Amino acid sequence: MQIISQSPTDPAFVQDPYATYARMRAAGPLVRWADYDMACATDHATVSAVLRDRRMGRQVPAELAPAPDPARAGFDAVEAHSMLELDGAHHARLRGAVLRSFTSRSIAALAPGIRALCHARIDAFPAEDFDLLDAYARPVPVITIARLLGVPDAAADDLLRWSNAMVAMYQARLTPAIMAEAEAATAAFCAFLRAHLAMKRQAPVDDLISTLIAAEMPEVDLLSTCILLLNAGHEATVHTLGNGVALMLAAGVRRSDPAAVEEVMRLDPPLHMFTRWVLEDCEVAGETFRRGDRIACLLGSANRDETVWDRADIFDPDRTGPAHVAFGGGAHFCVGAPLARMELQIALEVLWERCPGLMLAEPPVYADVYHFHGLERLRVQDASRGGVF
Repeated sequence: MQIISQSPTDPAFVQDPYATYARMRAAGPLVRWADYDMACATDHATVSAVLRDRRMGRQVPAELAPAPDPARAGFDAVEAHSMLELDGAHHARLRGAVLRSFTSRSIAALAPGIRALCHARIDAFPAEDFDLLDAYARPVPVITIARLLGVPDAAADDLLRWSNAMVAMYQARLTPAIMAEAEAATAAFCAFLRAHLAMKRQAPVDDLISTLIAAEMPEVDLLSTCILLLNAGHEATVHTLGNGVALMLAAGVRRSDPAAVEEVMRLDPPLHMFTRWVLEDCEVAGETFRRGDRIACLLGSANRDETVWDRADIFDPDRTGPAHVAFGGGAHFCVGAPLARMELQIALEVLWERCPGLMLAEPPVYADVYHFHGLERLRVQDASRGGVF
């Protein structure tokens, strides 16, 4: 297994990690990323296999559980009940409860509200250049998740702030200040949810929180599940929408059909690394692993595997081929994938319909948020709304 060195916070890597991924794939289906001291699956076949291998999971083996850290105790208490970090029966029970709210019918029922929200946000676009992330890509997903949960739209700014603080805990640039902000956000988010849980218990309605209460989910699981759905559902959609608009503007393409959305997810996905614990001794791509080892699935690399897709670095919304791995795979395949796909299609459709003159005002800038991959800002101008060029 070849060893590759690459800081995930290096500015050049932050702006374009794909050259490093190509170097990793050329070194083999598995490489050891020195900066993480971890084996990484690099190609589509190996990443897909690891995601689906039942000898691996997300839950840390009991004998390797880290000692409690008081500096992050609140955050870790929520994470301990997150279905993202659990396997087996507990994970299946939580996932099953959520899936009862993610039926095709319930997701379709959200479409008119998402469309109206997109129009309302565009109505407020300024005539001069502006950041599309702040004006559109961030508020649409977070308000949609708020409505799904059953909390007021007015809470969106708080939810966004808490989510950003908590999600930063997964980033390579973790610092004591980020940890402290995440602790404060966790406490505020839990207090907010407990207040709404009390109201929903008294007067249940047709929303996700009421559904989870009806499933008799323990409060610790319920809090963690709601936080996960906001953090994962909003963060990935924001990044994908921003990345997709930037890709299409650069390519001179205006598309919102399912094939175009899938190509955005393939070419510039919102999450680039997703790890698995080895739970049983096994062999992967000719390499031996022992219980307690970790393998990182490089989703961003697998989605550009040139042995799978012709001209894999090119945005081609008409391409064919196997499914990308942006939503993961196996037991932890993204539970919100259908909602994310619908949100993206509607948001792009309304944007291109209302803003045919949309153009980049400056080159897109990616944020230092690895393992995620999303823009820090996306400044645009819209000639059709009187922008000056």
